[in-house]
This record gives sequence, structure tokens and C-alpha cells, in this order.
Amino acid sequence: MTQLILGAFLAFFAARLTVETALSLMNLSHVARAGDAVPPALRGEVDAETAHRSRDYTLARGRFGLVHGAFGGAVTLTLLFSGVLPGLDAGLARMGLAGAHRFVAFLAVLSALGSVLDLPFSLWSTFVLEARFGFNRVTPGLWLKDRLKGIALGAAIGLPLLYGAYGFFALTGRAWWLWLFAFLTAVQVLMVWLYPTLIAPLFNRFSPLPEGELRTRLEALAREASFRTRGLFVMDASRRSGHGNAYFAGLFRPRIVLFDTLAREMNVEEAAAVLAHEIGHYRARHVHKRLVVSILGQLAALWVLSLLVGWPPLFAAFGFPAPSLHAAIALASLCGGAFTFFLAPLENALLRRHEYEADRYSVALARAPAALRTALVKLERQNLGNLHPHPWYSAWHYTHPALVERIEAIEGLTSP
Repeated sequence: MTQLILGAFLAFFAARLTVETALSLMNLSHVARAGDAVPPALRGEVDAETAHRSRDYTLARGRFGLVHGAFGGAVTLTLLFSGVLPGLDAGLARMGLAGAHRFVAFLAVLSALGSVLDLPFSLWSTFVLEARFGFNRVTPGLWLKDRLKGIALGAAIGLPLLYGAYGFFALTGRAWWLWLFAFLTAVQVLMVWLYPTLIAPLFNRFSPLPEGELRTRLEALAREASFRTRGLFVMDASRRSGHGNAYFAGLFRPRIVLFDTLAREMNVEEAAAVLAHEIGHYRARHVHKRLVVSILGQLAALWVLSLLVGWPPLFAAFGFPAPSLHAAIALASLCGGAFTFFLAPLENALLRRHEYEADRYSVALARAPAALRTALVKLERQNLGNLHPHPWYSAWHYTHPALVERIEAIEGLTSP
């Protein structure tokens, strides 16, 4: 049975590596062949220099992704087959740790190890790759400060959650996974509610959108849509990056957030079209639907975990002398992606459908399809988005439609 388990994992792992590597190479080749050409739908809106920089940025990020992915795969195989995980478990046992303390320590050490191994890639991405294309604005001091805040926040939230998870496992019998599901769902909903006002401000400053024509237009648009918000805010994204974006956060009365890098680039009607798009997400309950999908996925994962934790052959296959919850979680985390990677294009297809729906709502509410179009083009220029994605790659990986496809859909809404 152990050989069957190992064979199945390696087969799925190889399939995932092959598919994702092939898609990345196809995309890189497709972009390289396109050169500095501007798609016909964008001629006159994207200049040759921007197209050239977009191509170079896409190629650089794609090559970086290939190296990062290969390293991640090597780390996964090393952790699973080198005896590191059983050795860590045995070492914690020799230190006298048992029960909840051993469970928490094992997973905390594994998480810390992953962060340390990924650190060189994070530094390279921020201070070399992003800096090369003029996006990085973060100083080493601010970067370190953010990392320390993230570690402290992760410990403050994560450690109690881990102790709570073990408590449900140890005290609630065979239905422990259902109790844990209810607990984690409550925490997830609570975090969505608290994030905008308690967590996000730890890393960025949020200022009310100043009085003026832009605020007046956006507030009038929200009133027309009967859309109650907790305010319109500008985030100091430019302290860290030159990328632009906008989002809303919250479940019932969300706050609308514009990156300052975006607010400076767009005129009033373009910003209104972007806000109408965000209102469209809310009106169609996209955030709520995605939360439900996430919760259902969490339920399925916990059910599978409840089956695995009592299956000794799984632990024997990877060198553990006996089953344990922390080993089951570690193995599920390291092996699970190989068995679920084919779900990514299905999830992303749903997300792209949501974007099309929000665009349609924006056109109907703001009545400015041309402004929505130019806003999307400005975002693509500002972020040096890929102007020539391979259709298979975008279908697998993209959460938003490719720009040309999105523009064609907007034009289709207004054509006779």
C-alpha cells in the first residue's frame, strides 16, 4: 500500500509540474514571438515603448516564476522524502513536547522553514525584478518592518487558532472536523469583517477621498445604485509599489479603496466606471459567493483530513512511525496541490465570469463604456500587463479576462 501511495503522489506531482511548466513555456514563447507589437484593439492607446516594457516585464516575471516553481517543487520533494518531517517530530518528542504543544510547535517550525527558504525569492522579486522595471518603492527598512509585523500578526492569530484546532480534535470525538469547520468558518467571516479597519491599517495608511469633483461624482454614483458604503478611501500604495489597483473590503457595508497610484492616473469618469464595476461585484454578491465556495472547499478539505488522520499507510509511506494530526496536516499541505491542481482553471473561469458581469453592471450604471475601456487600458499600461497572453495560459491562470477580450466584451454591449 505504501508503494501505491508514493506512486500515486509522484504521478500526480509529475503531471502538475509538466502541465504548469508547459503552460509557462508556451506563454513565454508566445510573448517573445509577439515582440513589441501592439494588439490591433489597443493601437493608439498603447505606445511601442510601453509594449516593449510590457514584453520584457512579462518575460522576466515568467522566467522568475519557472525558477521559483522548480525550487518549490524541489523543496516539497525534499521535505517529503528526506526524513526531515519525521526527524522534526521525533526531535520535538525528545524535547518533551506532546499533545497540543507538539502539534503547534511542529506546524510553526514547518511554516517558519518555508518562509526562510522563500526569503531569497521575495528579496529578489522586490529589490531586483520589480526595481528593474520601476515598480519597487519600498525601502529595506520598510520591507523589514512589514515582515516583522506580518510575523507578529501571524503568531498572534495563528498560534491560538492552532491550539483551538487541536482542542477540537482532542475533545469532540469523531465529529471533530465538523466542530473545527464551524470554528474556522466563524473566524474566517470575522477576519473579513475586521480586515479593513484593524489589519490593513497596520501596513498602509487610508485617507478619506478628498472633497472635490471626484468625490462628488463617486458619492452620487453610489447613491444612484443605492449602495451604502463605509466610505471612499485612498491607500498609500505608492510607498511600496508603482502598481495600481482598486478594491472594496467588507461583507455588508464595504469600504471602497483606491490605490493612490491609480487615483492620480484616472479622470473623474474613469474612476466612476471603476467604482461602478466594484459596485457590480457587490450587487451580484460575488464576494459572498466566493466566500461560500471557500467555506465549502474548507469543509471538503477537513473531511478528507478526517479520513487521512486515521489511515496508517499514509504516514508509513512518508516515514512517520504513527499517525498524528500535525503530520496529517503537513502531508496534506505538501501533497494536496498535486491532487487538486486541475481545479485551478475551473475556479479562475468563475472569477473571469464575475469580472464580465461587473463590467456589464458598470456600463449600465455609469453609462460610460468608453471611460471603463480607457480605465482598463490605463491599468494595463501602469502595471505593464501582458498584452499577448497565450490563450491556454490565460484560461488556466488568469482571474481576470485578458485585456483585449475584456474590451471586446465591453464594445459588444454598446454595438447595435
